[in-house]
Amino acid sequence: MPSQLAAIGRSAQIQGRVIYALLMREILTRYGRHNIGFLWLFIEPMLFTTGVTILWTLTQSLHGSSLPIVAFALTGYSSVLLWRNMPGRCIGAIQPNLALMYHRNVRPIDIFLARILLEAGGATISFMTLSLFYIYIGWLDPPVDVLVVAGGWFMIAWFGAGLGMFLGALSEKSELVERLWHPISYLAFPLSGAAFMVDALPPAAQKYALYVPMVNGVEIVRQGYFGDQVRVHYDLLYMLTCCVVLTVLALAQTAVINRGITPE
Repeated sequence: MPSQLAAIGRSAQIQGRVIYALLMREILTRYGRHNIGFLWLFIEPMLFTTGVTILWTLTQSLHGSSLPIVAFALTGYSSVLLWRNMPGRCIGAIQPNLALMYHRNVRPIDIFLARILLEAGGATISFMTLSLFYIYIGWLDPPVDVLVVAGGWFMIAWFGAGLGMFLGALSEKSELVERLWHPISYLAFPLSGAAFMVDALPPAAQKYALYVPMVNGVEIVRQGYFGDQVRVHYDLLYMLTCCVVLTVLALAQTAVINRGITPE
């Protein structure tokens, strides 16, 4: 038993080093060493979120709650960047990295995980930085319960990671996945809970809105941020089930493409 644990520990260390190396490679490949380099990792999502916040503020958008538009936009659009960017980066990720498959310790799952961690890290740093900045200038109150915010954020990230890995594996079998994902991701934005509160919907529509997994995560984040200021609706067990099912499907499809890959 101790020898088995030691072997698992060594395998985990190797896996960690491989993912770290792929992560650094991805940062240098995508952002380079010039200009502000890897800072674009979180400045880019910050610019997107800030732009949407300003646009919603100028247009006096209605969002079905008493929350300030800045707070609403931050919690909503940041969550969109979290789950939507992961599939976008995982789809088509294997082909540009086929040469790396000559190394026996590099597998498709490592490439997926490196890209998922990069996107999750960028979105999380952006969300935290903007939150602290808005709190500092008085546009936003501190979160009521940081742990609930973190829990909701983790669930959204888990969903995005499972979806990204699953679609990334499927994209190695068909080009249609990449072509269909872009319009689907834009159509999913208004359904994701970023631009509305479930409580503002008609009672008959609320239960259908909660069938969209991301809506549950956004509602949890807003509960942690605003507490009793808002009335939230979510089904944690349903979202947990969706994440587990997606993860199992993603791992199964990744194992399938791993057997069929021929390094170039």
